Amino acid sequence: MDKILVINGPNLNFLGIREKSIYGEQSYNALVTMMQKKADELGVELEAWQSNHEGAIIDKLQEAYYDKALIGVVINPGAYTHYSYAIHDALRSVFVPKIEIHISDINAREEFRKKSVTVAACDGQIVGHGLNGYLEAMEQIVEMHKKAQA
Repeated sequence: MDKILVINGPNLNFLGIREKSIYGEQSYNALVTMMQKKADELGVELEAWQSNHEGAIIDKLQEAYYDKALIGVVINPGAYTHYSYAIHDALRSVFVPKIEIHISDINAREEFRKKSVTVAACDGQIVGHGLNGYLEAMEQIVEMHKKAQA
C-alpha cells in the first residue's frame, strides 16, 4: 500500500498545551487521528512520527529513502525550519514529493520565522491553515503521485 510519512519536529507533541492562541486547542493525538482518517479516505497508509531532536529527524528522512511504499513526505520541521541546513540536505535525499507545513502563518509572525531554509528542498509549502494544512498536504501528495504515475 502507498504510504505518506508525516514528520513533526520540536514541540509539536505539545499541541493543545503550548501557545493555544497560535496553535489551537487540539492535541497532537487529535492531529494524528485527523490524519489517519484522511489517510483512510485517500486509501494510503499513514506513518505519523514526531521528534524534538534534529539528528533523529535526519535519521528518519534517511530511513525514508529506502521505503519503497513511500509516495511522499509531509514535514513540519518546527523551529528547525529557520536554520537547519542539515534537515534541508536530508530532505534533498528523499526522492518523493515533500510538502512543508506550518500550523500558523510563519510569514505573519516574528521576523526570524519568516525565513525557511527547508522549503527549498520541498515541492510546496502550506502555512496558516491550522491542523487542516496537514490534510491538504496529504491530498497534494496523493495528487502528485497520481500525476507521476500517469
